[in-house]
Amino acid sequence: MKKKAVLFDLDDTLLWDERSVQEAFDATCREAAEAVGVDPKALELSVRKEARALYESYETFPFTQMIGINPFEGLWGNFREGAAPEFRMMERLMPQYRADAWTRGLLALGVDDPELGARLGERFPAIRRSLAYLYEETYEVLDELRGNAKLLLLTNGSPDLQKEKLAGVPELSPYFDHIVISGDFGRGKPDPGIFRHALSLLEVEPEEAIMIGDKLTTDILGSSRVGMDNIWINHHGASIGEHTAPKHTVTRLREILAIIL
Repeated sequence: MKKKAVLFDLDDTLLWDERSVQEAFDATCREAAEAVGVDPKALELSVRKEARALYESYETFPFTQMIGINPFEGLWGNFREGAAPEFRMMERLMPQYRADAWTRGLLALGVDDPELGARLGERFPAIRRSLAYLYEETYEVLDELRGNAKLLLLTNGSPDLQKEKLAGVPELSPYFDHIVISGDFGRGKPDPGIFRHALSLLEVEPEEAIMIGDKLTTDILGSSRVGMDNIWINHHGASIGEHTAPKHTVTRLREILAIIL
């Protein structure tokens, strides 16, 4: 299947964001356990629950859904870039959100300590910023594709946070002819508009390109809507269920080469 262009998702496709978030939770919750004796895993689950509930209560929530910014990115992002006014609102909201999420998480376990909650709310971002992981096959795959097809990175998220993730792995960005971030564009995957924008940058038709990503609800659905082929990276043996079926499915990044080349 020779294609003129390959579009890649970033988080949990090339960049192992899930691992970074998990390790940040592990380290932060261990610090809390040392301070007040809570069970680290119970605290993580509690903070995740409280963070989701708080995040969904803000008037910025519909915007974050449309752009593709999850609650745990809110736990460490600054949101200082982006033209949309919602980014300025998030810039103001998120410091208190971080403190409240950790404080409420502690309180649910019987620990009423806002000072510790605020401290943990700042420790989590600091630890998360120190952690940047790529999948071990990322550079191998990009090396194989470079020169054989145009490459574009198509990622949902806020401009400054996605740029910060890329800065943590500086060798990654130069592989791509273009990098499109939903927060800059104004709409996120699966909106067909951001896919058409990416294709126009590459000067290719939908049938000449293929989308690679880990999310059925964004990468696969959106690319299908504009008539692109796609490859779903199913890391964890998930079922398709009622979601849009991908053209191809793989379990690891290297497997896409046999499909594309």
